[in-house]
Amino acid sequence: MDDSHSKLFCAIDEPLPDTKWADFFRTHWGAYRKWFLSGGDAARPSYLRSHQALSRYMPELMPTYERLVDLAGGSDTAARFLSLYQPPAYLSGCTQAVWTGDEPVLVRNYDYSAERTEGVLLKTRWNGQAVIGMSDATWGILDGMNESGLAVSLAFGGRVEVGEGFGIPLILRYILEFGRDTQDAIEVLRRVPTHMSYNVTIVDREQRFATVYVTPDRPCVVRQVPVATNHQGRIEWPRHAWATATLERETEANRILSNIDQTDLGLIDGFLRPPIYNRAHHRGFGTLYTAVYRPVSRSIAYCWPGHQWVQGFDHFTELTEVIQYPGG
Repeated sequence: MDDSHSKLFCAIDEPLPDTKWADFFRTHWGAYRKWFLSGGDAARPSYLRSHQALSRYMPELMPTYERLVDLAGGSDTAARFLSLYQPPAYLSGCTQAVWTGDEPVLVRNYDYSAERTEGVLLKTRWNGQAVIGMSDATWGILDGMNESGLAVSLAFGGRVEVGEGFGIPLILRYILEFGRDTQDAIEVLRRVPTHMSYNVTIVDREQRFATVYVTPDRPCVVRQVPVATNHQGRIEWPRHAWATATLERETEANRILSNIDQTDLGLIDGFLRPPIYNRAHHRGFGTLYTAVYRPVSRSIAYCWPGHQWVQGFDHFTELTEVIQYPGG
């Protein structure tokens, strides 16, 4: 019996949103529309409420948002979806760590369902600053870096609470569109509400790093720790913690970083091996890619065991490739 899994990844370079983004949106809109309305139309905020929230908290994004709504066809449902204001709940795994050697490096594993992941790497210049990031919800970001050398990534925070706020991928997009350093990112995370709990790891070209615990029901917590998995200091959802091995992954990442002779390449290698690398694709939480962000050289790598893409702001290649994953 063949229990292997696969995912199509592609890299798209389009400085301003136009036909490439529109095609990308149309490809994914059917699945996103079904997800967005999964709880019924009335469960999602109205267009007016969504528009007002985006205007209040991230006003600099409004011209881009309005352009994307037009490219998406201008429907009420698409406009509400693209605001990413109070979307349906969603969970993921993920491990992320910062190595602070001669050059800071942010390494992260994205653990999620291959069927529910876009697999689209976008290079853009929507607001005067180039951004490269792995897309979610067609314009949000799961992890990425801007040309200022600010890199960010997200992991689910391991709490069941859902509140009023935005999907975290849009907040990360906002950070990379307009932020320059770690402090800029922290200020956004303190100010802009999120609808669920997430751990956001940040590093800039000056080696300033932080992990920020954001939640919908209590003030965010800023910690200068280099590792984040799927809990916020303590386990608050034991079943999810057990299913995703959050403590085991955190322990292993810290063990690797504590090795006095460790190098950035050693850290990356550790992320490509269990227990940090997760092969449970049959359960929808396998590692789909390992991202490596280098803020000083502004280079990026997306890695799989035995294979990688190398991208950057000065050398970005559009490509398409099917990645095969072994069974769990």
